[in-house]
Amino acid sequence: MNKKRRAVILLSGGLDSATVLAHAAGKGFECCAISFNYGQRHKVELKAAGRIARHFHASQHFIVKIDLRKWGGSALTSSIKVPKNGLKPGIPVTYVPARNTIFLSFAVALAETIGAKDIFIGVNSLDYSGYPDCRPQFIRAFAKCATLGTKASDQGWKFRIHAPLQHLTKAEIIKLGTKLGVDYSITHSCYDPDPEGRACGRCDSCRLRRKGFIEAGVKDPTIYTK
Repeated sequence: MNKKRRAVILLSGGLDSATVLAHAAGKGFECCAISFNYGQRHKVELKAAGRIARHFHASQHFIVKIDLRKWGGSALTSSIKVPKNGLKPGIPVTYVPARNTIFLSFAVALAETIGAKDIFIGVNSLDYSGYPDCRPQFIRAFAKCATLGTKASDQGWKFRIHAPLQHLTKAEIIKLGTKLGVDYSITHSCYDPDPEGRACGRCDSCRLRRKGFIEAGVKDPTIYTK
């Protein structure tokens, strides 16, 4: 039997990363998931990430602890209020400075250690909040950086950063995930859930999620407070 190729999957616990894990597993990869306890407002998403990793039988699931709350700079890592009045032009205050750069760097270190040449991330540049580290040019640039900054550059191979959802709408992502067997009831997207972990229904992430399910014609299993 041929040994499965290993891949590292960035797993936030949200709708997109769950779909990406399902996609990578469907492609035949042995999936090693990595999530981050980075000082975010809540840990509900980490519990969701654990559920998703178990659901898709990830071979390993690492939760890395780093503290981006030390300097804040985002509504997700400080006392800044999460906006709940709809998407507006520009980069929102929920953007965490350099978050995907940091996360991908950890993913590359893990990948190099376990012999994986493939990294999957659930970034999207259609139905999204406008974060600069979700754009295609960033992903392409990081893949080059990862290769140049590791032993790959001396051994004649390259890291592949897969962003299979990059040009899909949220509705298209939900349709894809549904076909791949994603149980969206175990995912979490809200930036500001209540103490019971229920989604607020009004932050940018909740609005995009709701819109996606409506447009996909798929029942939304999310419990919203509003």
